[in-house]
Amino acid sequence: MSEGMVVSEGRITVEDVVCKTGIDELDVQLDGGIPVGNTVLMVGSSGSGKTTICMQFLANGARQGERGVFFTITEPLFKLTKNMQGFDFYDKKLIESGMINLIDLRIISERLGLDAEKYTVEDASALLEVLKDIADELNVKRLVIDSITALCYRLQTKEMIRDFIFKLGSSLAAMNCTTFLTSEVPPNEVKYSQYDIEEFIADGIIFLGDVDRSGDLIRTLQLIKMRGTAHSRIKSAMSISSKNGIELTPLLKSRA
Repeated sequence: MSEGMVVSEGRITVEDVVCKTGIDELDVQLDGGIPVGNTVLMVGSSGSGKTTICMQFLANGARQGERGVFFTITEPLFKLTKNMQGFDFYDKKLIESGMINLIDLRIISERLGLDAEKYTVEDASALLEVLKDIADELNVKRLVIDSITALCYRLQTKEMIRDFIFKLGSSLAAMNCTTFLTSEVPPNEVKYSQYDIEEFIADGIIFLGDVDRSGDLIRTLQLIKMRGTAHSRIKSAMSISSKNGIELTPLLKSRA
């Protein structure tokens, strides 16, 4: 029985069907957490905090006994771990114990003999099977791909992108695995993907942006959609601290 499950007179409450991010205010906005099995786009420009949220999501899950995997295609693993070492939520023991698994998709692609720049339909299918097999073998409940934008670049067509994300999400949902896909967008643009297709396949969208206050850029977070839960859509100010990681507070409206 998973942590957080509440049984009353033989019934299981809603706490068993949500995946808590462990970021308290975000879970409040999600009405308890992300519905288990959802595929969520974590959208933002460079420096918006996408990777930090994803790693905190995995670390919080690992502490609850939920194994996770982080697939990177944009950043070498040594840089990823170096950048995370300054946060209190990061614990090297979680990686050493196998509760968090860090995997470089570029190495997997090389071992599969895939073209580094573009994938055929057969290549995409082979990569999809490997991702599913890894998730299944490790029995992971939380999965991150950083970034789906870089992966979709190699898939070449919208049809391949749609097919890949749909099949990946369906397979992981069947295993009760909750997935974050980071999506890179240009700064100051209100869009949720580079290819205008990922957001329609995903179950949820978390948008990371910023607002200019007298020359200072304030990070923001907003839930755009999340299937299966009555979530908030307020825009929150987001800060990143070494002690608490992601922190959310109400965004005060500027006075005209």
